[in-house]
Amino acid sequence: MEAMADAIYKICERAAWEKARIEGAFRGSEADLRDGFIHFSTAIQLRDTAAKHFAGLIDLLLIAVDPNTLGDRLKWEISRGGDLFPHLYGPLPVTAVLWTEPLPIAPDGRHIFPERVA
Repeated sequence: MEAMADAIYKICERAAWEKARIEGAFRGSEADLRDGFIHFSTAIQLRDTAAKHFAGLIDLLLIAVDPNTLGDRLKWEISRGGDLFPHLYGPLPVTAVLWTEPLPIAPDGRHIFPERVA
């Protein structure tokens, strides 16, 4: 199954992303390495992903990625609630990144997403 997206998103700890920038590629979080692929979300899925997997975590970045640069290593697979989620089988080259933004936490504990993520 294949879906198209303008951008896909990765929520990432700042320290892990800084390491990836130095190395030229992001190899995945602990959960990604355990599952065998890098988890991404679409803009619509992003807030639920943050609430479910990143609740209360600070010093996070939101990373926007151009899915068209990832080739056939990007698979759209059924996951939470039957939705198709983008999964990358292999490292994420930093050259595929469109932009990064901090992902701060509001007083109510939810993450604050940048305006450019509708």
